[in-house]
Amino acid sequence: MARNGRGTPRPGTLWVRRVGWLVLIWVASVAALGVVALVFRAVMSLAGMTP
Repeated sequence: MARNGRGTPRPGTLWVRRVGWLVLIWVASVAALGVVALVFRAVMSLAGMTP
């Protein structure tokens, strides 16, 4: 991480890390929702509810 002379992060890099975490959490939540949807679809298919 880029730091200034006092050992604190530079303001320019702080927002990049925050946006990075936001994107990472969003991608993980979308992937988890996709997995849940696939499980529901498989269960519905086994029950004969989908073609």
